[in-house]
Amino acid sequence: KKKGWGKVKAFTTEQADATVTLPFLRDNITAGSTLHTDDSRIYSRVKRDFTHEFVNHSKLEYVKSGVHTNTIEGFWGQLKRSIDGTYHCVSPKYLQLYVNEFVFRYNYRDVAAFPVLMKAAARHVQ
Repeated sequence: KKKGWGKVKAFTTEQADATVTLPFLRDNITAGSTLHTDDSRIYSRVKRDFTHEFVNHSKLEYVKSGVHTNTIEGFWGQLKRSIDGTYHCVSPKYLQLYVNEFVFRYNYRDVAAFPVLMKAAARHVQ
């Protein structure tokens, strides 16, 4: 997709490492796309499939030639604050459902919610 597409996909996992991350990226991002990440070792092997540009937070680098992680960090911050402020505590059993809710909210943040919900509900009624 074009730069700045602004959609997120997220999932819960018990381990956050390259063995989980790389297959998720391959399944959800077009090969040859450019990834903007932090310098986490999780992304060490993505250069085989994607152009990889990153910022090094450990060196206090937060923006480098237009590369930053502010957008996705904003999503995670909103998710965490919403869980803490609204639900206070969630069971690991249902965590993916909460994540799904906030992915939906984020991806449709610029769309009137009611028509989207009605369309989704109609698909399940038929």
